[in-house]
Amino acid sequence: MSEFWLISAPSDKENLQALERMNTVTSKSNLSYNTKFSIPDFKVGTLDSLVGLSDELGKLDTFAESLIKRMAQSVVEVMEDSKGKVPENLLANGGLKEKLKCLKIDLTSFVTHFEWDMAKYPAKQPLVSVVDTLAKQLAQIETDLKSRTAAYNTLKTNLENLEKKSMGNLFTRTLSDIVSKEDFVLDSEYLVTLLVIVPKPSYAQWQKTYESLSDMVVPRSTKLIAEDNEGGLFTVTLFRKVIDDFKTKAKENKFTVREFYYDEKEIKREREELSRLLSDKKQQYQTSCVALKKGSSTFPDHKVQGPLLRWLKVNFSEAFIAWIHIKALRVFVESVLRSSRPPRFSARRTVIQKWPVSLFWHIPLQKNPVTSLTSDPKYFIPLSFTVLSGVS
Repeated sequence: MSEFWLISAPSDKENLQALERMNTVTSKSNLSYNTKFSIPDFKVGTLDSLVGLSDELGKLDTFAESLIKRMAQSVVEVMEDSKGKVPENLLANGGLKEKLKCLKIDLTSFVTHFEWDMAKYPAKQPLVSVVDTLAKQLAQIETDLKSRTAAYNTLKTNLENLEKKSMGNLFTRTLSDIVSKEDFVLDSEYLVTLLVIVPKPSYAQWQKTYESLSDMVVPRSTKLIAEDNEGGLFTVTLFRKVIDDFKTKAKENKFTVREFYYDEKEIKREREELSRLLSDKKQQYQTSCVALKKGSSTFPDHKVQGPLLRWLKVNFSEAFIAWIHIKALRVFVESVLRSSRPPRFSARRTVIQKWPVSLFWHIPLQKNPVTSLTSDPKYFIPLSFTVLSGVS
């Protein structure tokens, strides 16, 4: 987890004194890593409109942070046994410079090398329009996230319910993966095969008495087909008309008849459903390899990720980038409101020379490197934030 402070400071002759002073303060004890945080000039509008935007940006900031944490947590849940690889899937698109657009970089590097995306959020538009674009983008991502995670959670729940059926003892677990067609007398008008759970200490008693528990029990028809720590599952074949009498006598001897009807189609359907759910869940996140061929050459295997994980990676990056743009807007708006005047530029009109100069600080959580600066009303810290705190 990294903590960041966005610090706004007034311009000076060469727009370097503020940064140099901060570097001097922090370098003595190696408290922080300081970089410039470039913010373009925006159409300011009236101070009244900026006050309204300040409130709206505060809410949007909170919403964006909550959204990226939920998306990061979804990546953790989807990857399950591959949680060690989660950080490499929580990256931002490369720097906004053209040569870096195709790269993925870690979140801290993205923030410390932040550049405003003029193509996506044109600075020439009114601030209200820029904020509206960001809000709509994040709202759409949240809508899609809810839909996709709901579908995944439904699949996961259905799979867990089926898996629970194959766990537990012989009294509660499903028997579809234990029994086979050969264990039963089927399609008989007179005979039926029952399944009886016998405690382990009573195996010998069962073998001696099961034929006499009722009339019309087929001799030597019992067979042990499964067992757990508590007992075994035995088959026994008898005439249908003595089922009730046999159940009563079995209960008196502490043998439990397990209600079960062998339906080959239903057992096949249950097995196929379990296999399908396992496959669907696996495909949502598992990285598979496919061989790529071009002409007569064969390239190394190419890794392909499941659709849900791919969507989470792409849109986490988009949401995170939008969040940092919101931070930039907030520091701009708060700086203008603090000064009660719009930004001013020197003759060269470079970003670093405008007022306020926005500086980015990366500091340890337990230390405050700017105590000596914040007493000066020219310096203030409108924003501090952490990246992915509380995600596990």
